[in-house]
Amino acid sequence: MTGGFFVAMRVLGLMSGTSADGVDAVLADFRGCPRSPRWRLLDRSFVAYPPGLRQQLIDLSQGGRATAAELLALCEAVTEIQAAAAQACDPRRRAALVGCHGQTLWHRPPVEQQRGSSWQLLQGPLLAQLLQRAVVFDFRAADLALGGHGAPLVPATDAALLPSIGGWRALLNLGGIANLTLLPPRSGPDRNAAVQGWDCGPANTLLDLAVQRFSEGRESFDAGGAWGGRGQVQEELVERWLQESYFRQAPPKSTGREQLGIADLERRLQELNQSGSEEPADALASLTAFTAAVVAQDLQRGPAVVELLVAGGGANNDTLMRQLRQRCRGLVVRPLSELGIGSSEREALAFALLAWWHALGVSGSLPAVTGAPQGSVLGVQVQPPGHRSTSATKLIRRALQFIG
Repeated sequence: MTGGFFVAMRVLGLMSGTSADGVDAVLADFRGCPRSPRWRLLDRSFVAYPPGLRQQLIDLSQGGRATAAELLALCEAVTEIQAAAAQACDPRRRAALVGCHGQTLWHRPPVEQQRGSSWQLLQGPLLAQLLQRAVVFDFRAADLALGGHGAPLVPATDAALLPSIGGWRALLNLGGIANLTLLPPRSGPDRNAAVQGWDCGPANTLLDLAVQRFSEGRESFDAGGAWGGRGQVQEELVERWLQESYFRQAPPKSTGREQLGIADLERRLQELNQSGSEEPADALASLTAFTAAVVAQDLQRGPAVVELLVAGGGANNDTLMRQLRQRCRGLVVRPLSELGIGSSEREALAFALLAWWHALGVSGSLPAVTGAPQGSVLGVQVQPPGHRSTSATKLIRRALQFIG
């Protein structure tokens, strides 16, 4: 309570990541100081994409083609599934606001003489109409317009949601792409250091594509890492891959299926075959080890980290987790779920918080992470068509008056 007004809101967060397996939804309660809120997860749900729709999304994100009519239908289908996930998570309509990331189709990081751009498939007004609630979406555009990467955005929310400890703490998300957040310690000379974060490289993108190929479509991922766990890692090849330009590049940096998709997998499989390793299990073992090795290499370049918290679907891959522990020697490696945030909840919770920040006019980006010259309020807010005012809008207006 400050100045007679207590900033509090229940927000739905919706996230569909690079793996394109479906939509994670969380219902969260935020209150207090925006930068270090008290928060609770009230509910969660997951709605899978139908196999045909998932394949369309993966194909398009790797350079596939579609007509304008096909893209429009796909956008509507994605929006409807986002709405279904929201309704499953919050059937009693307790949320005043919805934060939705949308489904990334293409991400182009900024390079010299070319601005960055990123396309998250979603019809925001349609989602607002289906849910009859205000929706915040298009979270990356403002940072990209300023010259940043528009990614990763989760490091800012990690810093707000998780307590600092006695040393540097790292959070690793193993979705389609592996990305890191580094949080400074609560005391000592680095206590006022900037939060760090970047996309490391592949996590499940290459592994899932390889499993689909080797199983002739019967399997979509290596459950528990069992298949890869039976293979032999080609260490010489992993070391060679680590020297590629992206993995040697300093942050800020971001990537996706555009760079780490089917063409990249074909090249690596060809190199594995040329090295004499033709067994699918060996390929999966090497790709799994490569993911862990990229993370370990990135951690060696930064401040000394004492703990690595792991989230995302890859946290359920026992072989990948074993590789991380072997290659990140000296670190405590444990699942983020031990802190009360499930492996599939972290990013949905992040976009719920970013939507709350948007409502309060609070910057959601970190220049040290995205490379933009300044922070910015992220997202675009839309109301259900025809609604002049909602209780959420009134609360937002009061909050803006309070903080500004």
